[in-house]
Amino acid sequence: MNYNVLGLEKSKAEKVANELNVLLANFQTYYQNLRGLHWNIKGKNFFVLHEKFEELYDGVQSQIDEIAERILTLGFTPLHTLEAYVKHSTITVGKDVSDDVEAVKLVINNLAELLKFERGLLETCNEAEDEGTIGLVGGFIPEQEKTIWMLRAYINA
Repeated sequence: MNYNVLGLEKSKAEKVANELNVLLANFQTYYQNLRGLHWNIKGKNFFVLHEKFEELYDGVQSQIDEIAERILTLGFTPLHTLEAYVKHSTITVGKDVSDDVEAVKLVINNLAELLKFERGLLETCNEAEDEGTIGLVGGFIPEQEKTIWMLRAYINA
């Protein structure tokens, strides 16, 4: 078998990197959704949600960087164009969303899609014996689950 400098089988590391690139595209779409919601939210919950969406996109911005750097660590190139993000993302794009409940539901649905994808990625990482990526992605999950719980409580869903 052919191994990379990290001790991972090259073909398995490539599969992990490919899935990380989809995760990167998903995070970029989620990030842009949060920016749009932050800018366009209206109504009686404006101040609370405007601030919350900013808090969320600030956190996502650092996660995006971590994902891209992990792809580089594995020896591959992260996606870095809008065209590539659109092509590879599985996240629903929020367009012209300004209603508070609709906005929160979009965030919940985006997070649910991220969780679903991340859990599949963890299976790929296990097969590749890639503890580094497992640690990275596994670290995202509890925060995302907690955010879903809090947002669902906020809209009483």
